[in-house]
Amino acid sequence: MHCPFCQHQDTRVIDSRVSDDGATIRRRRVCEACGERFSTLETIELKLPMIIKGDGRREPFDARKLRLSMDRALHKRPVSEEQVEAAVRAVVHRLRMTAERELASRRVGDFVMDELRKLDHVGYVRFASVYRAFEDVADFREELDRLERDAPGDGQLPLLGDEPHERNRKR
Repeated sequence: MHCPFCQHQDTRVIDSRVSDDGATIRRRRVCEACGERFSTLETIELKLPMIIKGDGRREPFDARKLRLSMDRALHKRPVSEEQVEAAVRAVVHRLRMTAERELASRRVGDFVMDELRKLDHVGYVRFASVYRAFEDVADFREELDRLERDAPGDGQLPLLGDEPHERNRKR
């Protein structure tokens, strides 16, 4: 592997660790020429399905685009990098498990929505507003109602209203 600092061709592995989920290996390396240290990640490369866009175009699945869209939805939300990475891995795993050569982008969006719903309701609604092309406040209200109806008591704070305060007053 080339050194990212001096481009020397000879680097040496000084430490290897399997990640928590067992899907990647983190290797710590040192450059033989400049002595700089850096880390690499080794993952299994499996062929993922082609994504069929809404206009009929086909493009290879891009995990970077998936991560970017999740980062946008979760911007300034109390969700750790590890949680986001785990959600991305879960979506990629679901894509692999479909065993299909092509998959509609709508299905990928549904997978993302499932993961965001588990992580953070605000991020979920942000993503849903773009994914489902909300046009007015009524669309948001509908989605919020669906979210509250489908996921009561899952540990997240309520999206609207002051339910926790009301509970505290009753005590």
